[in-house]
Amino acid sequence: MQYNKLGKSAIEVSSIGLGCMSLKGSKHKQGVEIIRKAFDSGINFFDTADLYEKGFNEMLVGEALQDFRKRVVISTKVGNSWRADGNGWDWKASKNYILKTVESSLSRLKTDYIDLYQLHGGTIEDPIDEIVEAFELLVSAGKIRAYGLSSIRPNVIRQYVANSNISAVMMQYSLLDRRLEEEIGDYLFENQISILARGAIAKGMLINKSAESFLQYSSSEVQHIVRNLTSFVKSHPCNNLTAALSFVLSNKTVASALLGINTPVQLSELLQIKDQVAPLSELEKLELISGVRELYFTEHR
Repeated sequence: MQYNKLGKSAIEVSSIGLGCMSLKGSKHKQGVEIIRKAFDSGINFFDTADLYEKGFNEMLVGEALQDFRKRVVISTKVGNSWRADGNGWDWKASKNYILKTVESSLSRLKTDYIDLYQLHGGTIEDPIDEIVEAFELLVSAGKIRAYGLSSIRPNVIRQYVANSNISAVMMQYSLLDRRLEEEIGDYLFENQISILARGAIAKGMLINKSAESFLQYSSSEVQHIVRNLTSFVKSHPCNNLTAALSFVLSNKTVASALLGINTPVQLSELLQIKDQVAPLSELEKLELISGVRELYFTEHR
């Protein structure tokens, strides 16, 4: 397993991380076992959020990792608050809210520090300066090691790059969503900020799910991309999952690709190929995107 530095921080994350949102409290024991087996296999990066299952996902992650806490990187997120009736959530991005809410996450995660604390969204109308101040105070207090942003809004990302010390931006990236290649990927690289890629298999369409329209692509365009992938794996010693992850990790700005594993079978499939995942050559990438039009961010520019 390769490990990559997260931005300018001292944190190193495994090139494949576990997105723990898919692990459900209804199968708590299984979720704990999946996380521990992933760690035993070399994965050190585990991502959750206070929003997931109303905090129960953080509790699951905390329980699973407490025996080897110093050897893993835990990422969680803040900014969304469940309503009292449990019917949806509201956006609450403010200094006071972040400073208060981190304590609940620390308790649920059974730890006294969070490696990466991310703003779970964000808009250009937010009080960005005071949000940054909250994160910086938490760094100074030793409650978080680094902070970042989970967003696909270029205008918001640029504001945080210009006005903070973020280490990472979590955003979608796959053969079916290459929007960051337009400009934001290079911009983050130039500023020594890592991308944490989610959605590498595009809801499963790149490995086993039926093709359907996705973002700005029609279903026929998605089918074309899948055909490219199928053709690629026939001429290379790999399967669809290996190729899809290798493509994502070929981007120089991506530090880790996060996969949402929720069954032992899915974890087993990942662990079988994890050591085969490696950056592709330029020619190999061209094979995969041959005849595919570029996508652009159409909002929040």
